[in-house]
Amino acid sequence: MIIMKHAVSSFLLIALLTGQSVQAQSQAASPASPASAASAAGASKPIYNETADARAELNLALAKAQAQQKNVLVVFGANWCGDCLALDKKMSTGTLAEHVGKRLVLLKVNVGRFDRNTDLAAQMGVSLKKGIPAVAVLKRDGEVLSATNGGELADARNMGDTAVLAVLEGLHAKQ
Repeated sequence: MIIMKHAVSSFLLIALLTGQSVQAQSQAASPASPASAASAAGASKPIYNETADARAELNLALAKAQAQQKNVLVVFGANWCGDCLALDKKMSTGTLAEHVGKRLVLLKVNVGRFDRNTDLAAQMGVSLKKGIPAVAVLKRDGEVLSATNGGELADARNMGDTAVLAVLEGLHAKQ
């Protein structure tokens, strides 16, 4: 019993000295949740705000689009979705970032496990049945120009920038 107490005390002392917490040690032994997997992958914060009021954010995006004379790109996705994360990364750099930045105000809407904001997606004519990410392009007055309905971006991690750009251009061109 004394040896066991000494071993536990030694472990705690070593953990404190090396800056590791007992909680971190126990979490490392437990299966990773999607949120911890995202943070372990280097994501400092979730891409999709899981507590946001999507309709309020849409109103803000429309106001910004009106002021900047742009349209709105609404991306429906989730933080657990690898293709959603891949699309976001692709749209953050290079040709796609340039395309989005020049012509569109970007709004990311969390769909959770297909239990959040699905009514907003349906209202915009976006079908989530063939996968996410799914997108809609809105005029600055809120009118829907076009939307994905066939899972066009649901394999974003395996799509090249040119293929993603072709989908976005196709949606945006339907003015």
